[in-house]
Amino acid sequence: MIFLAKSMTGYGTSTTHLENTTISVEIKSINHRFLDIIPKYPRTFIFLEDKIKKTVKSYFSRGRIEIHINIDGDNFVNKSIVTDWDLLDQYVQQLKKIKDRYALKGDIPMSVLTELPDLITVVENEEKPSELQNIVLTCVANACKQVEEMRMEEGKNLLEDILKRVSSIRDMVLLLEGRREKVIEEYRLRIKKRIEEYIEDSITIDKGQIHQEIAILSEKGDITEEITRLLSHLEQIEEICQGEESIGRKLDFIVQEMNREANTIGSKSTDSQIGRWTIGIKSEIEKIKEQVQNLE
Repeated sequence: MIFLAKSMTGYGTSTTHLENTTISVEIKSINHRFLDIIPKYPRTFIFLEDKIKKTVKSYFSRGRIEIHINIDGDNFVNKSIVTDWDLLDQYVQQLKKIKDRYALKGDIPMSVLTELPDLITVVENEEKPSELQNIVLTCVANACKQVEEMRMEEGKNLLEDILKRVSSIRDMVLLLEGRREKVIEEYRLRIKKRIEEYIEDSITIDKGQIHQEIAILSEKGDITEEITRLLSHLEQIEEICQGEESIGRKLDFIVQEMNREANTIGSKSTDSQIGRWTIGIKSEIEKIKEQVQNLE
């Protein structure tokens, strides 16, 4: 069987060296209901943000994707110091007013001016050559491929576990089906006995009517429909797991329906053996649900 489904957990890196500059990309992927791309990189790469996200979207449809990009070197970035002269003029004027108002003596020390906020800043003079763009996008794509490979490998393991549990549930459902007739008969006889004990020596009641009421009550405890739906859901899971990639949401819906059917069986039946099998089924359904949460 070929498994194409992907997990939503993965990790990938890519590094490129160009003269005195090293560009490295690290991508982490974890579970999320939708596709949530979290860029974490210097201002140098802001001009590429849309193209980076487009590249990521070409690989993934769900998951929280964190992208870390780092540039080490100065081939593409030069830094310079910028002074806000207008702001400096205002600071000096205010300091002079303070001296005059309080009759202070002495010159204004340089240490005071250099510690003033927002006066002197370091800025990056960004260069955006096409070479940088191509390198970054190539690194992002290579890291995405590594993440995708990891997600596919884990997805394969998840589906194998899910299908194993599907088989276990089917075995227990078939046991339920095999015991169904016996449970219905036991339930019918129990109802009949209680009714007969209740009406004994009291009034005359049409026995045909009694049997009809017994049949109606017996049907309320019948789990045939729930068994049929459970088996159908199991077949759907097996079909969905073959050949499709983004199956997480589909499986999540089916698992919820299976849990509902199992709960109904548990509430209908008073048979201890069926109760034990039902608990086993619900346990396996819960484990499948946990695995499905990890699928894209």
